[in-house]
Amino acid sequence: MKVLPIEKFGLGEMDRPKVLFSKVGIVGCGSVGQSLSRMFSRQGIEVVFIELTDEKVKEAYAGIEKELDDMINRWGVTESEKRAVMKRIYGSTDCKNLAGCDLVIEAVLSRVREDSVELRKKIFKNIEKHVAKDAIIATNSTTIVITGLSNELEYKDRCVSLHFSTTAPESRTVEVVRGLHTSDEAYEKVIKFTKILASTVIPVEESPGLISVRLFVPLINEACEIYMEKVSALENIDEVMKSSFGLALGPFEMADKIGLDKVVRWMDNLYSEFGDMKYKASPILKRLVRANKLGRKTNEGFYKYDEKGQKMKKKSSRKE
Repeated sequence: MKVLPIEKFGLGEMDRPKVLFSKVGIVGCGSVGQSLSRMFSRQGIEVVFIELTDEKVKEAYAGIEKELDDMINRWGVTESEKRAVMKRIYGSTDCKNLAGCDLVIEAVLSRVREDSVELRKKIFKNIEKHVAKDAIIATNSTTIVITGLSNELEYKDRCVSLHFSTTAPESRTVEVVRGLHTSDEAYEKVIKFTKILASTVIPVEESPGLISVRLFVPLINEACEIYMEKVSALENIDEVMKSSFGLALGPFEMADKIGLDKVVRWMDNLYSEFGDMKYKASPILKRLVRANKLGRKTNEGFYKYDEKGQKMKKKSSRKE
């Protein structure tokens, strides 16, 4: 008796309609890439992330698991949900695994602006080799414009900039930027993707820093200026902003969460682009970065943190 596979009868891959954005790729799985992987997978999307080494792949898996464990403790996520999310995430060092992705987001870390631009251009070219010509290629960078990154690609019209805010838990805001080459079709596809994530689209004209970073950079610089003038203590400056303006975190707390090295990199890029002193990094920021006091990830920045990333209370200097 001859046994035929059930796929031959209309239930196989050839006959099953492909769901748009059923598979998404991420190149670079540091803290931002990990947050994006977790965010996408929770919406039932298969995620492939690419890292440089097997060790970094393992680190990324561990980081995603830690994020999910924190969500179990604080946000009511269950263990079964965590297992389902992790099953949909696959890490690799080979860009060939990006084949079949409807969208690939570049989220690499580079410390120097000039190196960052060239590195991202190489990544874009490499992505293009392995995905279909209608797959969207995007960057999560806020201070480097998508037109500059995509201008050497064969199909540059499918490139966009997508900035997902990863500083607030379960943020649902995405800044969407179309470059000079971006087609209407590619832009509309990206809008559909953000709707899958139940996110709010913020259309932004191409500009380094977009909205979020251009507003945050002067805020942290002015907070540093107030602190250096000894107008008030760190905690007081943060408290004023939280209590008076309803912010979840004060400027120093937010800078520590983002990473002071990343904040300085944003500032350097914006200052290089606009030449405006309001974007020039404060000396106190650069001093902390030189000392490798980068915020939560090193357990010390403007504040000190325990191993769980919780801010430690200052010991009283008052003599008993």
